Amino acid sequence: MLAGAFSGVVFFRYFGELTFFLNNLVYVIPSAIVFGLMNLLVMTAIGVHQSKLEEGMSGMMLRTILALIVSIPLSGIAYFFASDWLWYLGAVGVLTSASVLAVFALGLMRMLFFTLLGPDVFRRKVLVLGAGTRARQLLDDLTTPFNRKGFQLEGFVPIPDTPLEIPEKHLVRPAVSIHQYILHNPVREIVVAVDDRRKNLPMEDLLECKMEGVRIVDGVTFYERESRKVALEMITRGWLVFTDGFTVSTVSGFGKRAIDLLASGTLFLLALPIMALTVLAIKLEEGLKAPIFYSQERVGLDGKVFKVHKFRSMRVDAEKGGAVWAQKNDTRVTRVGAFIRKVRIDELPQVFNVLNGTMAFVGPRPERPVFVDKLAETIPFYNERHRVKPGITGWAQLCFAYADNEEDSREKLRYDLYYIKNQSLLLDLLIIIQTVEVVLFKKGSR
Repeated sequence: MLAGAFSGVVFFRYFGELTFFLNNLVYVIPSAIVFGLMNLLVMTAIGVHQSKLEEGMSGMMLRTILALIVSIPLSGIAYFFASDWLWYLGAVGVLTSASVLAVFALGLMRMLFFTLLGPDVFRRKVLVLGAGTRARQLLDDLTTPFNRKGFQLEGFVPIPDTPLEIPEKHLVRPAVSIHQYILHNPVREIVVAVDDRRKNLPMEDLLECKMEGVRIVDGVTFYERESRKVALEMITRGWLVFTDGFTVSTVSGFGKRAIDLLASGTLFLLALPIMALTVLAIKLEEGLKAPIFYSQERVGLDGKVFKVHKFRSMRVDAEKGGAVWAQKNDTRVTRVGAFIRKVRIDELPQVFNVLNGTMAFVGPRPERPVFVDKLAETIPFYNERHRVKPGITGWAQLCFAYADNEEDSREKLRYDLYYIKNQSLLLDLLIIIQTVEVVLFKKGSR
C-alpha cells in the first residue's frame, strides 16, 4: 500500500501517461520500495503493528500518521545518497503527497479488513485440560482484553477427583471423551494445565486428538507464548533445566557485543548535544559546584556489583536516610531531574557502562544490591535475571511500567525471564527499535 501510494503520486506528478510510466518503472520501483520500507521501520519503532495495542483502531491510525510524518525527512536522507533519478523522484513534494495518500489508503484498507473479516476470524479456539490452580491462573491472567488477542477459550475440562477452582460457567464436561468433543467443535489447540500430571491424565484421549491435527501444548508454554512472559508461579527448576532456551552461542555472543558497541556509540554521537544541554541545565538550577553525574552500585552479570552512571536528577541529599524506591511525584526530584527522567535523558551516561562492558544495550535493568537481597528472599528465581548482563533498555521496559515495590518487581521478573529464555540478535534489534516508543510516549518513566 505504501509503495502503491508513492507510485501513484509519481505517476500523476511526472508522467501522466501509462506507457511512459511503465517504461520508467526501473526508477520508480526502487524509490517506492525505499519509501515503503522506511515507513515500516518507523511504524515498528512507535508500535503501530503491536498485536496488543490498547488504543485500538484510533491509536493505530494516530501512530501511523506520526510514523509517516517522521519518515519524510528519513526517506529524503536516503534519496539524497542515491542517484539523481531517485533523488528527483524522492522530492519533498512527492514524499509529502505520498504520505497523505498513504494515510487514507491504509485507513480504508484497515477499515475494510476489520469490517469484512471481523475481530475473531484468526483466533484459535483453545480448550484447557484442567480446572485447578494452574488453570485458574490462565483464566485470570490471559482473558483480559489486553492479553486475549490470538485465541478464544472454549472452556476448561475438569480432571476427575481433583479440586475445582474454575467457575462452573467456564467448565466443559464432554459427554463421551475429549476426542469426541473436538470432532464436533472446531478446537485447534488443547492446553494441558493440570496441577498433577500423575493423576488421571487421559493420555490415550490426548493422543487421539493429536492424531486429528489438534495441537497439544503445556500450560506454561501456552502462558509464555500468549503473554510474552514466564509464568513464575507455574515453573520449577526442572522446567528451567529441560525447557528450550536459556542458551547463547559464541556467535550470538559476538553479535550481541557488536550490537552493543554500535548502538551505544551511535546513541552517544546523536545524544551528545542533548547531554551538553543537560549538563548546562543542572548547573544553572543547582549551581556550578553541584555534581552532574550520580554513580550508584548495581548488581550485574553473575551477581557482581558495579557502578552505573546517570545524570543526577535528585537532590544531593536524596538518600541521607538510606535507599528507598523511587515514587510517583517524588519530592526528592529536581525540576530538571523531573524532565530528564520523563524523556529518559538521565539514562544516557550509561552508554559508558556499555562501552566498558559492565552493561549491555539490551538486558534486564540492573537493581541495587540492597533491593536484590530483599527481593531474592521472597521472589523465586529472582537471581536468575543475573545470568545475562543488565541493559539500558530491555523487554520488561517495553512491556511493563516502572517497578517501585515487590509485586511490580515480581511482574518485571516474568518479562526478564522471558527475555533471557528467548534472547537472540533479532529480539535485541526489535527491543532497540521499539524503545523509541517508550521514549516518545513516556512509558515506564518515574
